[in-house]
Amino acid sequence: MKFNQLIRFTPIYQSRVWGGRRMESLLGATLPDATTPFGEAWAVSDRPEAQSVTADGLSLHDLWTNHREEVFGKALASSTSPTFPLLMKILDACDDLSIQVHPPASMAEELKGEPKTEMWFIAHADPGAKIYAGLKEGKTEADFEAALQNGTVADVVHVIEARTGDCLFIPSGRVHAIGAGLLIYEIQQNSDTTYRVFDWNRVGLDGKPRALHVQESMQSIDFTDFTPGVQKIESNGTLVKCDYFDVRLLSGSKQAGVPGESLTIAVVSGKITLGGTTLKAGDFALVPACLGSAARLVKPADATCQWLEVRVPALKPAGASASARPLATAVLQAQLL
Repeated sequence: MKFNQLIRFTPIYQSRVWGGRRMESLLGATLPDATTPFGEAWAVSDRPEAQSVTADGLSLHDLWTNHREEVFGKALASSTSPTFPLLMKILDACDDLSIQVHPPASMAEELKGEPKTEMWFIAHADPGAKIYAGLKEGKTEADFEAALQNGTVADVVHVIEARTGDCLFIPSGRVHAIGAGLLIYEIQQNSDTTYRVFDWNRVGLDGKPRALHVQESMQSIDFTDFTPGVQKIESNGTLVKCDYFDVRLLSGSKQAGVPGESLTIAVVSGKITLGGTTLKAGDFALVPACLGSAARLVKPADATCQWLEVRVPALKPAGASASARPLATAVLQAQLL
């Protein structure tokens, strides 16, 4: 396979009890069957249980392992990460997800999981849709424990009215949940560890109550994390810039980085042309480091087109804590969401 062109992967669709069919109705996706509620499309994934593969049969893991400098550039060539360090998804939440938390790096190994920091970009929000993040001002660990006992956890978690175009940063340790009526682009560390602390007393697709992970959650939650807000976009389009990812929201005719730099494009509205390839809302494409300057010009179909640019920063040693500007082992599978 030649790498002087965009690299596209086949989406991996995941059924979820809270999912729906809006990747089909809103994004024009071709879902695997006509009735299943699909909650996630894993667009860029280097996970053993869900590996992104090109039309030519080359996996993302192959690219990361055997074509590192050519595809991902010199900045990442010396990385000791055994896998591509990010996981990128689209989520269709037609029901509330569980209230949950991801373990921080300081606790992940002890809890036999992987740390996970992520961000959400809301591509579509129904009127009245909500996201849950952090604690309400002044709520304590004791308050949270009491709420667990009487089934009122949602009353101690901070609620944000969600709007199309909003972005929220979710560092590991932040208790959170995606509410019903949201279509979200999620950029995260390559981790699939989620601890569910409250699940609205519902059952799974098998008709049985889904397991909770209260002890792990209580060890992971940051009980000093109060009332976070949505990100504010910087003048250069930056939404979140942290130790693990740099994500920008862009529009208009622009260059997708420079030769020698790798990034991922995720179209959130409209259509764009890049390197002779047309991408529509819902499409992801990896821009390889070896792509020349002329092929990096993004040409939007009109002024309404927007896309995310996702970059992997030079990686820090394993266990480094996540940070973001104010603007900005045993693994539990994604079925735990």
